[in-house]
Amino acid sequence: MSTVIQRAAEATPAPIARRMRGLSDRAIAWLFIAPTMLLLLAINIFPLIWTVRLSFTNFRANRPNAEVVSVGIDHYVSILTDPEIWGPMQATAHFLFWTIALQTLIGFGLAWLIDRKFRGHGFWTTVILIPMMLSPAVVGNFWAFLYQPQIGLFNYAVSFLTGIPPSSFEMLGSVKLAPWAIVIVDTWMWTPYVMLICLAGLRSIPDYIYEAAEVDRASPWRQFWSITLPMVLPFVMLAVLFRGIENFKMFDLVNLLTNGGPGSTTEVVSITLKREAFEKWRTGYSSALAIILFVAVFGLANIYVKALNAVKNR
Repeated sequence: MSTVIQRAAEATPAPIARRMRGLSDRAIAWLFIAPTMLLLLAINIFPLIWTVRLSFTNFRANRPNAEVVSVGIDHYVSILTDPEIWGPMQATAHFLFWTIALQTLIGFGLAWLIDRKFRGHGFWTTVILIPMMLSPAVVGNFWAFLYQPQIGLFNYAVSFLTGIPPSSFEMLGSVKLAPWAIVIVDTWMWTPYVMLICLAGLRSIPDYIYEAAEVDRASPWRQFWSITLPMVLPFVMLAVLFRGIENFKMFDLVNLLTNGGPGSTTEVVSITLKREAFEKWRTGYSSALAIILFVAVFGLANIYVKALNAVKNR
């Protein structure tokens, strides 16, 4: 190892070597991470600044040579006062609430069961994690096939449990059932993710706390409410934060399963954004909508993180 370092030092040109000797460790560290920082700025910060700039113009991506005129905050006012935009907002809120609620409850329940370390728990943990490892494109097409009213296994499973004829309902074509069809798919896919985070929280609780509780003759129910739930709560809240941010910008599953239909029943905000940007080519308008969504997610996430820190510091 020392020979390699010595050869590298000997191969360094003398002017560069003298400059390097005059740098502090901090300066050398910044020298090495500067390319990565510049790359991140180019990938993340520059597009954000460019989007903000476009949101104040009438720019259309399909007319790059047309004159670009500043419209001020007209796009923002139009979005915030447009009653039609609240339909996708409500669809997003419905999807967000039910997916987070179901994933948190089922994920925590699965984590609690696996933490019992029963025989074969490693195998079942691997099986439960499989949906999370699949591509959203694969999951969307797979469930679109399962939801087929004539040949899909989902309808036959419901028929077996309830006695309803398999062809009497259509999950993706029904105004009432289509939102729940997407909730079921997302819950099936991402519940294992919540389970992993909750399982990490459960296994971080020291055993001696439970031993002390048993000495004090605390019942299992009391141990759960007084020890397990309070100590695993920060992990549960962290899982809710991650899934909330991801589900707020959900696009792929909805696009593959229903594309916002039937009608606009499942048209979440991300679908509206796609249509404004790449179907109507209102680039400035869609940029303003993207900025509004970014500010909403960023603000809500900051408030939630403060609540999370308050729970952690109790």
